[in-house]
Amino acid sequence: MSKAAVRLISVAVAAAAMAATPVATAVAATPAAATASASDPFYAYSGSEPLSSFAPGTVLKTRTLPYHVIGIPTPLKAVQLLYRTTDAQGRPAANVTTVVRSLTGDSSKAVSYQSFYDSLNPQDSPSRAIAGDVTLGGAIPNAEALFITPLLLQGYNLVIPDTEGQQANFAAGPEYGTNTLDSIRAATKAAETGLNSSTSFGLIGYSGGAIATNWAATLAPSYAPDVNRRLVGYAEGGLLVDPAHNLKYVDGSLAWSGVIPMAVIGVSRSYDIDLKSYLNSYGLSVYKDLQRGSIINALGHYPGLTWKKMAKPEYANPNSIPAFLTAMNKLNLGSAATPTVPGFIGQGNGGVLEGTFSNRPGIGTGDGVMVAGDVRSLARQYCATGSSPVKYNQYDLLSHTGATLAWAPTALGWLNDRFAGRTAPSDCGRIASGNSLAPEEPAPLS
Repeated sequence: MSKAAVRLISVAVAAAAMAATPVATAVAATPAAATASASDPFYAYSGSEPLSSFAPGTVLKTRTLPYHVIGIPTPLKAVQLLYRTTDAQGRPAANVTTVVRSLTGDSSKAVSYQSFYDSLNPQDSPSRAIAGDVTLGGAIPNAEALFITPLLLQGYNLVIPDTEGQQANFAAGPEYGTNTLDSIRAATKAAETGLNSSTSFGLIGYSGGAIATNWAATLAPSYAPDVNRRLVGYAEGGLLVDPAHNLKYVDGSLAWSGVIPMAVIGVSRSYDIDLKSYLNSYGLSVYKDLQRGSIINALGHYPGLTWKKMAKPEYANPNSIPAFLTAMNKLNLGSAATPTVPGFIGQGNGGVLEGTFSNRPGIGTGDGVMVAGDVRSLARQYCATGSSPVKYNQYDLLSHTGATLAWAPTALGWLNDRFAGRTAPSDCGRIASGNSLAPEEPAPLS
């Protein structure tokens, strides 16, 4: 990869990481720019045939519009598709993805870019930001326009799915994966995208985008073998592996503790679990406040928050709630299949820089929100159970936000090499040991 490309993507990632404040200001300044409102009929499937009658990846609607940044239309055109997919419980669902055609007209290669928009509000999705909607939670997908620029400049077609689905099921990894895989299927079926069954794909995503990227790579061999055959590899950073560990890791942290109620809400929503009866009055208040909140509403807003502060005394250990425990174990990547394509995984370990000082036995340290020992164990597991190379980089002095600066240029270069057909590097045999990824065990009531 050229020095200019490395420079460009480094600047883009830095801008994305720092963009929340200026974009939030633009939200207040440009209310008239929001064109993809909650009532936008494009998002609703209204056909006479039930969704179950369509194969996953079937295109249901198509539209072409200008690519918007902070509500401002650009000359770049985007094709948006409503397509049939599958939710966390295996039910048919409709979702939206966006395709941006290569600036060179090359249809042979595409990158599925999974956004880290992390929100419980469907209005904050990438497709709505691209269509012109401007929300506070949509600051992240708006800022990511800078992040995807290097991919476009290097000639890739881009596919940008709304990974969380139309209910914004935050942290529901399997659903992220099926939404991503069916987005690729849909993109290659719509004539307007220029993509086809011969197009090769790479997967890339950081943080929330890494959840979608890894679950897509994991599910592809069984759920979408047609897509799996065309994958050149997956590149991800800041990965959520075992959510039960993450909730304990961020418990009481200064910045990331707001992820606790977000995860509770997301899991409740995706698996139809009512967890409100286990919460105390304060927990219910936080739950209510974040029903449609994004990571911007949660990050740093609940310093020192713990599960115990939210739960009734008898449920001080979340493992005492059977339905929640079952859902947490379904989201554990350690219990899922091994990808069959090469992977690059980057992970920070300087979480103290973002106010997470936790170092519990069996969990250890991380980047502030993601647990480094979990990620190492998953990489080692893939090495032991798979036949594809795994490259693993750990950034011990960098936090979740800071690690993007080191990860992103390497990830892009790694993907470029996969598309070029070069042999994938492997760190198997050199990755330090990590945590047990065994399923969580039930706990008695306190």
